[in-house]
Amino acid sequence: MDTGRLPLFCFFVALIAAFLFTRVNVRLIRARVGWFRNVSVGEMHIHHVVFGVVLTLLGGVAGLIVSGVSDGWYAVTAAVFGAGAALILDEFALILHLRDVYWEEEGRASVDAVFMAVAITGLLLVGLRPLGWGDSDGTTPDAWLTAGLIVVNLGLAVITLLKGKLWTGLAGLFVPILLVPGAVRLARPGSPWAHWFLAPGARHPRPAKMARAERREERWRRPVIRAKISFQEFLSGRHDLPSTRRRSRR
Repeated sequence: MDTGRLPLFCFFVALIAAFLFTRVNVRLIRARVGWFRNVSVGEMHIHHVVFGVVLTLLGGVAGLIVSGVSDGWYAVTAAVFGAGAALILDEFALILHLRDVYWEEEGRASVDAVFMAVAITGLLLVGLRPLGWGDSDGTTPDAWLTAGLIVVNLGLAVITLLKGKLWTGLAGLFVPILLVPGAVRLARPGSPWAHWFLAPGARHPRPAKMARAERREERWRRPVIRAKISFQEFLSGRHDLPSTRRRSRR
């Protein structure tokens, strides 16, 4: 409370709690346990992203109203906004693909989106600032130096993300030193950078580097991805079951 981060903390807690509650609920619906069923109006299924949009609007507008008036109510509106954000991000894959892929492999994008939101909010909550802007006690160094650092860090972050190193790029926004190896090291095989500069279709393809990137991906990246998927599916459920198990949507 002394740091003024109580609303952010309430958002953070509500985001996690609403995501876990939603995932427990949809897994019970999927297993047809008890009275747990999809919300429908006639033949139309109401996705929980709809409730998320309503909650984010309520929390956001109410937060604008009470901001600067009541710190307690502002924290409450932040929690409402966080719950709505969790419901929206939990169906991020549906928004991205414009079709219901909740339990398909593409549906893992929703879990990734929630994990990223939780990670970024957690870093903000402990006082870190993106791209080296300011510092934890609120002081600001020389303006030109700060602007230069932000530009350099942003450039390194863009390169890192284009090389397919999403988590390194996002973490590097708050811990800029991580961006240096992320931007310098070899791109991942399926990344835009590899497509533009390494793949056979590039203007100056580099097959040796592409082959090295593929070997590195298979040796180091794949085990990490499998471990991440296992942890995600422990929390959120399996996303690649046969189609006969998917017909009920959840």
